[in-house]
Amino acid sequence: MKKIYYLKTCSTCQRINKELGVDNSFVLQNIKEEKITKKQIEEMKSLSGSYESLFSRRAMKYKSMGLKDKELKETDYKSLILEEYTFLKRPVIIIDEEIFIGNSAKVVDAIKEKLK
Repeated sequence: MKKIYYLKTCSTCQRINKELGVDNSFVLQNIKEEKITKKQIEEMKSLSGSYESLFSRRAMKYKSMGLKDKELKETDYKSLILEEYTFLKRPVIIIDEEIFIGNSAKVVDAIKEKLK
């Protein structure tokens, strides 16, 4: 399985999809239009090891909700991601049983290597 959780309006997600040559073999899920389900977030967690690894501290709501001053637990990260799509670190790409989270050059290079 090849799946990408992304934001259609995000220029970084668009650039990465283009750079990777994403084709019809990928299932694309625009997380703004199609919310992440509990089952999906649990699958991502089982591949990544934690909900925190899926959580974006760059989301504007992170500061506006005062979350940077709180000590969050795994259950908090899960709830926040399910509640607000912008808290998912993007893109999240699953290829077979391997997960790639975020948009760093290192992550994108690892995805390219996996797709070879």
